[in-house]
Amino acid sequence: MYKIKDKEKLFIYTGPDGSGRKTVAKMVATAFDMETVLSYTTRPPRHYEQDGVDYHFITEEAFQKMKNNQEFIETVDIDGIHYGIREEDIVKAFEHHNLVYLTLNPEGTEKLKEMYGDRVMRFFVFANRDTIIKRHKARNDKEEDIQRHLSHYDEIMTYKSNCEHVFENYDSPQVSFQVSEVIEAFLDQNRIVTDY
Repeated sequence: MYKIKDKEKLFIYTGPDGSGRKTVAKMVATAFDMETVLSYTTRPPRHYEQDGVDYHFITEEAFQKMKNNQEFIETVDIDGIHYGIREEDIVKAFEHHNLVYLTLNPEGTEKLKEMYGDRVMRFFVFANRDTIIKRHKARNDKEEDIQRHLSHYDEIMTYKSNCEHVFENYDSPQVSFQVSEVIEAFLDQNRIVTDY
């Protein structure tokens, strides 16, 4: 397993689908020199998603092959769709950046927290059901996808209390500013410690 060095930190955004986790994460990343690590998934891209930008979209066969080769540090199956993260991608991201972020479901978040401990800071980003439905509809998601996401809403919300920081996302720029302040304070605190 990769040993995260002193100045390296993993920031993980989790929470219900449609809560704007990725939007907030991308906004925050522009304020810091932050690299993202994308998950691999067997689901087809939605009409607004791009391969290599939102996920690595791969076939079931390719996923199973990577899994058999033990390339993934974590895999999860949600409604028959597979998701996985490669440790190699995390290692590569840390080659050029001290701060790396991922957007994951609670299972993936918990797995990385178990592996990397206090090197992981978790941000739980959520919105209420009505807001999530509005956001899904605004991006023309299929009704079946919306229902599938909402069927996991309550279960995902129970993970909120496990996370270091919780934000209700009613306004993405505002929330990304609040998250940035948390990260800034954390980095300042660490700079002071390392300067002595």
